[in-house]
Amino acid sequence: MLVSAIAVPATALIYDLHIASSVLIGGLAGALYLRLLARSVGKLGNGSKKVSKLQLLVPVVLVMAAARLPQLELLPALLGFLLYKPAVILQALTDR
Repeated sequence: MLVSAIAVPATALIYDLHIASSVLIGGLAGALYLRLLARSVGKLGNGSKKVSKLQLLVPVVLVMAAARLPQLELLPALLGFLLYKPAVILQALTDR
C-alpha cells in the first residue's frame, strides 16, 4: 500500500487527476487481490489442499470495469494493480 500511496500523488503531479484515480483504483484492486491470495494461502494447511481461484476475479473485474466505464483508463489501472509486486519485494527485503 505504501508504494501505491506514493505512486498516486506522483501520478497526479505528473499527469492529471483522471489518470491518478485510475492508478488508485488499480492499486486498491491489487491490495484486494493480495489480501484474498494471502487468505487463500493461509488456509492451505487447515484441510484445504489447493489455492482458491476467487482472487483471479479481481483483475478480470478491473479490466471489465475499465472497458465499460469511461472514467477508468485501462493502462493506468493495470499499472496500479501491479504495484502490489514491488510492495511484496520490499516487504521481503525488509523482513530479512
